[in-house]
Amino acid sequence: MPPALQRSHLIDDTSLVGRAFSEAYTDLIDGWLRDVYQEAGGPTTGAALVAVGGQGRRDMAPQSDLDVLLVVPRSGALSDLADALWYPVWDTDLKLGHSVRTVRESLSLAAEDLETATSLLTARHLAGDPNVTADLAEKARVNWRRRGKKWLEELARSVDERHQKAGEVAFELEPDLKEGRGGLRDVHALDWARLAGATLSQPLLEGLAPLHDQLLAARIELHRATARPGDRLLLQEQDLVASRLGDADADALMARLAEAGRTVAWTSDESWHEIKLTLTGAFFDRFRRERRLDDGLVLRDARVCLADEDYPVTDPTMVLRVALAAARQRTRISLRTIELLTEAPPLPVPWPPEARAMFCDLLLCGPAATETVETLDQWGLWDPLLPEWAPNRSRPQRNAFHRWTVDRHLLECASEASALAHRVPRPDLLVMSALLHDLGKGYPGDHSDVGAQMAPDICTRMGFSPEDTATITMGVRHHLLLPEIATRRDLDDPSTIEVIAREVQTLDRLALLRALSEADALATGPSAWGHWKAQLVEQLCSRTEHLLGGGDVHDVVRTEFPTAEQKLLIESGQTQVLAAEDRITIVCDNRPGVFWRVAGALALHGLDVAEANIYSESGMALDEFRVRTSRSAVVPWDKVVKDVELAIDGRLALQARLDERTRSHRRRHRPGMNQLAPRVRFDNEISPDFTVLEVFGPDSVGLLYRLTRAMAEFQLDISTAKITTLDADVVDAFYVTDRDGGKLEDPLLQEELRRSLLHALEGQA
Repeated sequence: MPPALQRSHLIDDTSLVGRAFSEAYTDLIDGWLRDVYQEAGGPTTGAALVAVGGQGRRDMAPQSDLDVLLVVPRSGALSDLADALWYPVWDTDLKLGHSVRTVRESLSLAAEDLETATSLLTARHLAGDPNVTADLAEKARVNWRRRGKKWLEELARSVDERHQKAGEVAFELEPDLKEGRGGLRDVHALDWARLAGATLSQPLLEGLAPLHDQLLAARIELHRATARPGDRLLLQEQDLVASRLGDADADALMARLAEAGRTVAWTSDESWHEIKLTLTGAFFDRFRRERRLDDGLVLRDARVCLADEDYPVTDPTMVLRVALAAARQRTRISLRTIELLTEAPPLPVPWPPEARAMFCDLLLCGPAATETVETLDQWGLWDPLLPEWAPNRSRPQRNAFHRWTVDRHLLECASEASALAHRVPRPDLLVMSALLHDLGKGYPGDHSDVGAQMAPDICTRMGFSPEDTATITMGVRHHLLLPEIATRRDLDDPSTIEVIAREVQTLDRLALLRALSEADALATGPSAWGHWKAQLVEQLCSRTEHLLGGGDVHDVVRTEFPTAEQKLLIESGQTQVLAAEDRITIVCDNRPGVFWRVAGALALHGLDVAEANIYSESGMALDEFRVRTSRSAVVPWDKVVKDVELAIDGRLALQARLDERTRSHRRRHRPGMNQLAPRVRFDNEISPDFTVLEVFGPDSVGLLYRLTRAMAEFQLDISTAKITTLDADVVDAFYVTDRDGGKLEDPLLQEELRRSLLHALEGQA
């Protein structure tokens, strides 16, 4: 009987981490497989048990596949031995990648299949005849090198495809440590390319080893934490992985992995750029010929180079000249030129106008600028241009709302802004505002205020005029203003429009802030911008533009609520529920609790309320709800109306039904995805007639029902509600008065109401 695999002592020994664990664990697995082979009566000549793939590389994690090949002397031989080998492995519950082939069959398959070919490059002897293993390994490498051009072409395609599918190790919220761009597989691919005959920079390759081991260590602890295979480091696992690797917290872990991933990705891109040039043949001969550019630069081998790379750089603007040329040509910079640029003299303060213009023109190159700035950052050339950048480098934003680290988000925002430059009279001020808007996140305090405090020093150093500096500072300070006001305030309240007009002051600044808002949202993530938000922001800007242009704000706000048609419904004195498109209107006698009952009925059908308006007259009430749907969704209004009618008549077990829906409804968001701490805020300044009550916190089934029911207990009148869902969180704003029609100014009342609403946020009715 084969020996049992005893591995718990290694997995439980959390002092053994990273490469040390991998080596010890691989030795354990290898030794056990040798025992299994011997117990099964495996021959010592003519056949061999061979480790391939990750096991052959000795890169094993606790839940790694066992990658083994039984090499037999002839096809179909030793089938009983194969069964005796595989069954004990299957009994361990580890995944087994296995095959039984002759040397000839293995090489034949490897000649056509990339995965097989690369797995044999790490073939390592385990048991049996070492000569068989040596023969297979040598021939596999010779054949790989012999067909090097073919394999390099296939590898290049596979690398590009994998990057598209797996995302970024450095910038993703939950990175794929193995397959992502900048992950373990990129290091493997470069090693395979070298074995295929690619000429790669040895210093660059040598620098990858410690980065590979950082990523491997995180993968090992991920397997330990979850006790299952997987390579994506999810939010809920990051704290435990961080503690086991000795990081201060999950942010420190993710920043360290981001740095490793960035360098691996940059080295991979740099190397594959060279490899692809060698593969393209005559078609790219024109790139290999020197082509002169402006400012003493040339395009050589598809890279921007200094015309003379034998002399030091004396022009302090040359870093920007080279970077701008590379971005405009959408290509990379010569490594020799980069080395020379690291010794260039610093820019004078303030910058000369041409340097400022080149910096802004670089940002206006869009996605190409992002790649160029990454190269500058890898070589220490970006910090001298913007020293305030450093605390944001690889700084994670551990919430589902953001896709990128802070530094990458800033570059993505500038890139998105460049595409919107046609909307503003000064594109340079737009992209500068975009680049700086979240710079304050790397420092203590509110990031908008901190960023606005830093912006004047940065702009003055770069040589912007006082007026331009003030505009950029305004953009940094108020980059969240338009979407927050649009989604959380009553756009039919003239005071809302007047607030925006006071802050932006001019039409040009309004246009800049409008474009910046969209660029920021697009650069944040897929849930940050959509038709609904864009529509509200556009409406807010259009009304503010009218006011700034000298018009009367009352000309553009909706002053007719209810409309003439709705007033006729009220005057009829009959209970009615009408629904069409994205709106449902309820007319009934002005009884307590209509709002929360309707909200509960809508929640039963999974409808998210975006906005609500309430009106009462002569003992009758009219409540209008607008629900948020996708453009293709069809609301089952017949069923919804029926339940709303039952709810307002008190004939529907709302609480019981919502509890049932909560229990049966699949969890919408994974743990760790919420970004907003539960809180309640009272604003008695923005509206002359109402208190604006804001509620922040995690979303859940029936939340609006619970919140408005809690308000009803305090006999509050709700005039307008604006409901905003930010992925896993909500920001709900209610225009309310107390039972006497006044604002909520009593501190004791505010405190009790806050307690009740926070209780509702916790999921309690």
